[in-house]
Amino acid sequence: MIDPNFTAAHQLLQQRVSGDYKARSEDPDDPQTVQAMQLVINLPKQDPPTRNAVLNDAARAAVSVCLDPRAGEEGFWRTGLDAWYSHRIRKVARRARNKPWDDVQALPGVTVGSVRAFVPSAVTDVPHEIAKLQIKGTELEPGEELPLDDTAPLIAVDASLGMSAGKAAAQVGHASMLLAAARDTAWVWRWAEAGFPLNVREVDAAEFRRLCSHQGSVPVRDAGFTEVAPGSTTVVAIA
Repeated sequence: MIDPNFTAAHQLLQQRVSGDYKARSEDPDDPQTVQAMQLVINLPKQDPPTRNAVLNDAARAAVSVCLDPRAGEEGFWRTGLDAWYSHRIRKVARRARNKPWDDVQALPGVTVGSVRAFVPSAVTDVPHEIAKLQIKGTELEPGEELPLDDTAPLIAVDASLGMSAGKAAAQVGHASMLLAAARDTAWVWRWAEAGFPLNVREVDAAEFRRLCSHQGSVPVRDAGFTEVAPGSTTVVAIA
């Protein structure tokens, strides 16, 4: 039986993020309208995770926050998501290691592997433990890719855009939540029960265009705040 709070969280996601991102607004003169989900990546000096592992973890952590049962009931979690869905869907990736990584575990969010995603907030209200962490310096060696899971959805990243690991982490986070919004609750519940498994792959421009033409694909078009031109299709999700 599907948890009623999960159903409510999924309905909120579907209702609030449907349509063109340009329909959602923010006013730089009103900081409360500039909302973001913070992503913190654990990057220890010894044996840091591979880029592919980080992207996979970021995508799973972001959708886990959106579909946490706490988003289905009145309270801090749902309020934070609802406010974020009402404005531009920003994500900010930061890096941490050692004690700073341990410190942020106490803040409301979900950790998947090397990434913790947090309940969104206005950028002026980011907790100090997160705000003090650096945004730059999230570059990672490609390393080995995780094994493919034939039963899991695919998120493909356009490698020709040359996005940093932090930027790419934000984009795959967008893709996982938009994929969930595009599917029915029963499908998403089964996905959640399995732990939101994903295949994340960075592909060349030709392969990316082919995947974007796939029936039922869910593309992510970036607002162009950083690194890429406004309206660029950065990643695509296929169930």
